[in-house]
Amino acid sequence: MNSIGEHLLPGQLGHFFVIFAFIASLLSTIAFFISSGKIQKPEHQYWLRFARIAFFAQVAALIIVFSIVFYICSNHLYEYMYAYKHASLELEKKYLLACIWEGQEGSFLLWAICHAVFGSIIITRRNSEMLKGWEAPVMTVVGLAQFFLLFMILGIYIGDLRIGNSLFSLTKNEIDAPVFLRDDYLKYVKDGIGLNVLLRNYWMVIHPPVLFMGFASTIIPFAFAYAGIRTKRYGDWVKPALPWTLASSAILGVGIMMGAKWAYESLSFGGYWAWDPVENASLVPWLILIAGLHTMVVYKSTGHSLRASYLFAILSFCFVLYSTFLTRTGVLGDTSVHSFTEKGNVIKVMITSFVLSFSLPSLILFFIHYKKIPTIHKEESTNSREFWMFIGSLVFFLTAIFIIAKTSVPLINSIFGTTIAPPEDVEFSYNKVGVLIAFIIGLLTAFGQYLKYKDSGKNYLLKKIALPTLVAVILTTMLAIFYPIEYDKRGIGFQVIIYLALAATIYAFVANAAYIWIVLKGKLLHGGASIAHAGFALMIFGMLISSSNKKVISSSSVNGIVMPAGEDPMTKEKDNPRENLTLIRQVPTAMGEYEVTYTKDSSGKEKGRKFYNLQFERKDANKNIRESFQLQPDVYLMKDNNFSSNPDTRSYLTKDVFTYLSYALNNDAIQDTAQFRIVEMHEGDTSFYNGGYIILNKVLKNPVNNKYHYKPTDVALMADITVVGKDSVKRSAMPLIEVDSLGVINYDDTLYAQNLYLRFAGVGNNHHIKVGIKQSDLPIDFVTVKAFIFPFVNLVWLGLIVMAIGLVISMLQRGRFSPAAAGITLLAVSCALVYMFLFANN
Repeated sequence: MNSIGEHLLPGQLGHFFVIFAFIASLLSTIAFFISSGKIQKPEHQYWLRFARIAFFAQVAALIIVFSIVFYICSNHLYEYMYAYKHASLELEKKYLLACIWEGQEGSFLLWAICHAVFGSIIITRRNSEMLKGWEAPVMTVVGLAQFFLLFMILGIYIGDLRIGNSLFSLTKNEIDAPVFLRDDYLKYVKDGIGLNVLLRNYWMVIHPPVLFMGFASTIIPFAFAYAGIRTKRYGDWVKPALPWTLASSAILGVGIMMGAKWAYESLSFGGYWAWDPVENASLVPWLILIAGLHTMVVYKSTGHSLRASYLFAILSFCFVLYSTFLTRTGVLGDTSVHSFTEKGNVIKVMITSFVLSFSLPSLILFFIHYKKIPTIHKEESTNSREFWMFIGSLVFFLTAIFIIAKTSVPLINSIFGTTIAPPEDVEFSYNKVGVLIAFIIGLLTAFGQYLKYKDSGKNYLLKKIALPTLVAVILTTMLAIFYPIEYDKRGIGFQVIIYLALAATIYAFVANAAYIWIVLKGKLLHGGASIAHAGFALMIFGMLISSSNKKVISSSSVNGIVMPAGEDPMTKEKDNPRENLTLIRQVPTAMGEYEVTYTKDSSGKEKGRKFYNLQFERKDANKNIRESFQLQPDVYLMKDNNFSSNPDTRSYLTKDVFTYLSYALNNDAIQDTAQFRIVEMHEGDTSFYNGGYIILNKVLKNPVNNKYHYKPTDVALMADITVVGKDSVKRSAMPLIEVDSLGVINYDDTLYAQNLYLRFAGVGNNHHIKVGIKQSDLPIDFVTVKAFIFPFVNLVWLGLIVMAIGLVISMLQRGRFSPAAAGITLLAVSCALVYMFLFANN
């Protein structure tokens, strides 16, 4: 039954095209599969043409569905549940776009569109030398993944059983409330729930699409591994898969670190990585992908490690699916702030079937054909490049297994009935292993490329790497002397391991930079691997140095005001109250080398959002201001005085000043009932109030003051008043009264430290000045701030950029792109990465 004001046509069209895309994906998968088994038969081309038509029909349908969802959200059609849950009137256009992938159904749609992009590239480039003969088996896998993704947003009923969650279900059918029984219910639905306040950020617009593009890209190496077995061309698949693996490594790596940058800029746990289960679940496929990338290179050069390449290519996509299972079925419980689930078991069953339908058959197929996969039985020489590359791949793989095993503890407990508890310090349980891994990988990355394939000879390595080793030793020694590690909470042993990891990353950076000049003679476009290794080393060095020497500058010992400790939203650990500084409004307070004043607050565009202006000043010995800047951390204030805090950062070349609010009053929810008390005073008179007394110094006519603006024809009087509190501190106040053509206007002055409001109320008999004095019933306005100095944090983002550029260079080289196309691609990627990570903000 139609209700008044409903716009049902967009939803009907959208639902039709979801079903159309679902059927098209099934038909294309079947046709590609049949075609892949009839390569030498006449009907091969017929099935291939049909499969292509069905696939592109599906792509067109997905684009239409995406456009309709955006139309519904951007036009606030709240008769649709998806718009009601994720859109709201105050959202900017960019956030209305981000609404699409906030929900589970929209994220599946985004994932399907990413698969469609990669599938379209495979089809359109099918006649290239790299892809010839691979289209049908590879697209069989892509089409099957599309089938499952569309299955989960199908939204059709079989009896009382709903298959998939529709993007176009009606709100009145989803919410059991009396208002939705009315024909005119839309009159009472004034606004939607809107985007989660933590997600209203610049990075929400670009991070999920890039991350899902990275997730989706892992299906291509997986599909090539399947195609190698399907066509019995067991080793040939590596060559076309290698450029895709490089591209996938770059995209997924950038997507993950976009999330880290988002966390750093927008979350208040004071960092960019908290070993949250969802962060871990995204990292694991990338680690396995990197392992597979190196074994593929080994196979291309020596014939070794083909079986490992199969396994890593399969597992990288399988763990993408497993991470989906972890984050969308509720098995993580409350261990992650990222995970989201839907009510009911149907979606759990569908996601589980998606995971199992790819993981089990692919692994079974791999082990059935294991002995048929060519291998060289002769062991690699320990003096060869391939031996140490395989060791490095194994380290990456075992790291991934360690991380996913710890992340899966809630699932293990639920399946086996165990009660494995998380460690007391979750972050340290990961960090202590991570630092050791950084040390090992740093060393392997440093000397690995200097070795030759198969055998390097006895003295070859020493001759080539002697100079980089010496430089690295000198730089590490200088670091230890002039910028020692200050992190000592875990004892001297852990501090030594940090130094070893730092030495290894310095060694890796220097050695790979030197490799380009010593071995490659400065040919940067042939040094993609060395550039990527140097970038990775720089990124890990930045992580180690910024985390180890992170310094809290907001000590409550400055003013002795200690607020109760809150809980970190990411780590769930109690915050140290003595690392939080309370700032009373308009009272300058020392914070490290800065003097900080909380000056004012202001409401943002979104309802409940407030920005707090903090004025930072750094002075020299003579109290002259050497530097001044303003930070505006903000919070979303709730009715129950809870809030969500977003930090603000002042970035320098060598450090960041990172600040967020750990407590803020919600005075807007409290009504001030205090009234002005009028006293009459002459110049020089004194009047008392509960917290001290005031002195009327003089009255100025039409004063020149930047605080007040009035026309030359207006009459203005300003009272120059000195306020002396119980602390004997003298403060100045200057309330003003203005008379213009519209009447009398009072400009009150406020001393927040005294909770005192002063008003120039008028002029009485005998030139008495009427002064209004009000002591507010509200609590004194203050905020509690936590602030860090992050040293050299920009090295993290710079290292990522360099690593991604190196991977792209290698991809362009191995993909045999034309010089023009390669140059344009490299320039575009470099500019985009530099802008996003070093210059863009919210």
